[in-house]
Amino acid sequence: MTRDIQTTSTMRKVLIGSGVAAAIAGGVVVAAADLAFRFALDAGSRRTMRERLERLGVELPADEDCPQTPEDIADADWFDESRQPITTTSEDGLTLHGWLFDPDCAHPADHLYAVCCHGYTGEPAEMARYAHRYAAMGFTVLVPAMRAHELSEGRYIGMGWLERRDLMRWIAMITASDPEARILLHGNSMGGAAVMMAAGDPSLPRNVVAAIEDSGYCSAWEQFLGAARSAYHLPAWLATPFVACISLICRRRAGYGLRDASCLRQLRHTTIPMMFIHGGDDDFVSPTSLERNYEACSSIDRQRMLVPGAGHTRGAAVDPERYWRKVGNFVRRVFDLH
Repeated sequence: MTRDIQTTSTMRKVLIGSGVAAAIAGGVVVAAADLAFRFALDAGSRRTMRERLERLGVELPADEDCPQTPEDIADADWFDESRQPITTTSEDGLTLHGWLFDPDCAHPADHLYAVCCHGYTGEPAEMARYAHRYAAMGFTVLVPAMRAHELSEGRYIGMGWLERRDLMRWIAMITASDPEARILLHGNSMGGAAVMMAAGDPSLPRNVVAAIEDSGYCSAWEQFLGAARSAYHLPAWLATPFVACISLICRRRAGYGLRDASCLRQLRHTTIPMMFIHGGDDDFVSPTSLERNYEACSSIDRQRMLVPGAGHTRGAAVDPERYWRKVGNFVRRVFDLH
């Protein structure tokens, strides 16, 4: 009888000890997830977004990896000299800023518009080379600043999910001023994700004729899961609950969960012509995303291009001739340009 009581007491202590240890471990995971959320998605953090990424151990593409060419300098100068400020309001009341550019050619076609979306931690100026190319093809070009980036208001980054609705507001502004508008969407990285998610949105206006995404990921969930394993060095069994905790915090504070931001799911509803581009040496968003996004796309008119040797969003810099030949052929065909 005494031995049974001792055994029961020992088991109770073990269970209590295990419960306390689990609670402590759970508290550590929650605290770490909160820190990761604030670093990665809360623009109200004291550090800049680039500093937050570097603190997480994420290596961003370095400008010195692709030295500026005379054409890059000309694109940047054109961007600074030609831009016209423009604003709209998001569905949740934020003032969104952007830059508008007139066509940069002698005989622009009527009703052509291109919207170029920058990536995570970026700014509109990084889209100068793309904006200039489309302007030279006769497009009026809009380069918005994503929410919580550059001049646009907002505290939380939407990983393309919230930004897809912001993109709809920009599109609505264009069509309100020109009901005959024919619109091209082009996005890099998170901008590419926003474009893919918008392309599969049931409310996408018919004015949007085609979309191009460069270096976009498959989903925010997968991006964070990969970062948890590479930046935090978490084992697989711990990475999933860690990211799930980040997702819960994100839903409570920013209004969406990481699984919501899925390009794969949205692309299953896409009908417009799509072009998918990725660098073969991208170590920020896996090149496998190219094939997976391409296969998920339900459009019968879709193309893909892998740029060997190119890092994240570096396809146009590493192999500009092939890049713009492919993109130019796609755009001219879809928009019937000569």
